[in-house]
Amino acid sequence: AVAAIPEGLPAVVTIALALGVQRMVKRHALIRKLPSVETLGCATVICSDKTGTLTKNEMTVRAIYAGGSLFRVTGIGYEPKGFFLLNENRISLKDFPYIVKMLDLCVLCNGARINRDKDNYKIIGDPTEGALLTAAAKAGIDKYEKEKEFPLLDEIPFDSQRKMMTMIRGTVERPIAFVKGAPDILLNNCERIEIGAGTRALTDSDREDILKVNDSLAGSAMRVLAVAYRELSKGYKKGEDSVSVEQELTFIGLVAMIDPPREEVKDAIAECKTAGIKIVMITGDHKNTAVAVARELGLSDADSMALTGEELDNINEETFALMIERVSIYARVSPEHKLRIVAMTGDGVNDAPALKESDIGVAMGITGTDVTKEVSDMVITDDNFASIVSAVEEGRGIYDNIKKFIHYLLSCNAGEILVMFTASLIGLPAPLLPIHILWVNLVTDGFPALALGVDPVSPDIMKRMPRPKNESVLTKKSVTVMLAQGSFIAFCSLFAFVIVLYIEKEGLGRARTAAFFVLACSQLFHSFNCRSATESLFKRGLFTNKKLILATLVSFFLQMSVVYIPFLQKVFKTEPLGLFDWVLVIAISSFPLWAMETVKAVGKAKESSRK
Repeated sequence: AVAAIPEGLPAVVTIALALGVQRMVKRHALIRKLPSVETLGCATVICSDKTGTLTKNEMTVRAIYAGGSLFRVTGIGYEPKGFFLLNENRISLKDFPYIVKMLDLCVLCNGARINRDKDNYKIIGDPTEGALLTAAAKAGIDKYEKEKEFPLLDEIPFDSQRKMMTMIRGTVERPIAFVKGAPDILLNNCERIEIGAGTRALTDSDREDILKVNDSLAGSAMRVLAVAYRELSKGYKKGEDSVSVEQELTFIGLVAMIDPPREEVKDAIAECKTAGIKIVMITGDHKNTAVAVARELGLSDADSMALTGEELDNINEETFALMIERVSIYARVSPEHKLRIVAMTGDGVNDAPALKESDIGVAMGITGTDVTKEVSDMVITDDNFASIVSAVEEGRGIYDNIKKFIHYLLSCNAGEILVMFTASLIGLPAPLLPIHILWVNLVTDGFPALALGVDPVSPDIMKRMPRPKNESVLTKKSVTVMLAQGSFIAFCSLFAFVIVLYIEKEGLGRARTAAFFVLACSQLFHSFNCRSATESLFKRGLFTNKKLILATLVSFFLQMSVVYIPFLQKVFKTEPLGLFDWVLVIAISSFPLWAMETVKAVGKAKESSRK
């Protein structure tokens, strides 16, 4: 009964998971719910936001469309240095007052700030709005001066349904609504257009031209915003809804900005493909922008599909189930769309339902809201997609190590059971006492099991397919192997017991000591077998897990103490071993290691011949 229970298993599992979580923190993955560590190993799909996760979240305005012309903006980052070009020629903004007016609007419909510390410029607020402030600063427009001229009366924040944001500024006598948002959405609310000479009615031809420019800019991996305004009636009351404000707008132009992809993400996506994990991009950006970024990152291929939220609304569940394997990009999505797709990584409060629904909800640590962090299973502390992939790799490694030490402990326990069972079956005296088995289970086995729990991740771990979600830790094959290895350990212990008792005729006490020592030492040798079921220890490297070597030495010296320290000899009823006994013990104890190395070599040879 004592041999049948792996007393150290709960402690080892808990410690191994805790140590694994510590390693994951060093790779920017903070685990909030411990079972997620194990679940990561069977992840087959990662759905990721684009901005800040796949990209750097360092927006820079590159182009402005106004007055029927497309202007290019030079400079990178948030430092206000750059020029405005038309047909690659530098222009003076005095000749293009409508561009200045458009940049004024970008400043007045903006909740961000730019702080300067020596030569470093830091955005306080949304990076997209920070990019607009930088572009305005390049034109000499000061946000604080403009806000003094047009004080804030009210604000209608951006939401993913309207895909617009509005600030009402000016005076109660003359309030003006400044609006920015998604071009294809905002354009539907516009009735007039501002051109160089003034304003006029917005025609269908104008809409087509604007959308063509929008598609072209979005196809170059740019995020495009439309800006518009409306002069409201006198006596505006704070708190009016968007329906009464964001209508009958005057379109003024488009602003296109680029957010470069993170360099490390492309390699991370390639690693995921090798590991059998599909990557899906979910974004509120324009479809063309999402597709362009996905292609640059190697996320999509010729067979991939891209769907918008509007297209998703028109697809029933049966059709969507048939299409979902091919869809790798979702654009212009709303919160309800995200609930149809799991394993969502998000940063906004609207992502919370999708995070809660997913198998593993991943929140962003820097830009994420408290709501998303609270419902998530894991928080990425650097907002980097590559850290999610690192977490999956660590998750697979931790699960592998859990399987290793469970295999180790249960195969050792099987050996202990078989020693007692076989001895009683063939009429031998009991080769072990209950205290011997308790000592081996709690002390001798414990340190190597912990060391297996922190075994270095296998180099090929991200080349394997994800394990099935419902796969048991113990399979029929693994149980068979455990019993076989347990039989090796039991044979070694009984062999030593029989030799000392019947051939050397040293007495029952010495024979039990030999059996006890061989049982412990054969399990220590067996711990090296458990590092890999197929790969030779010597190919993997004897010293690649120095903690296991240290744990083995500690366990060995502890085992020596119960044999040679007089006080412990009385407790454990052991007797000192002679020189011949030592040679016998070491030789027999190493048998499980050489037997498994032979089995692995034969298996490799058969695999090579099949190939």
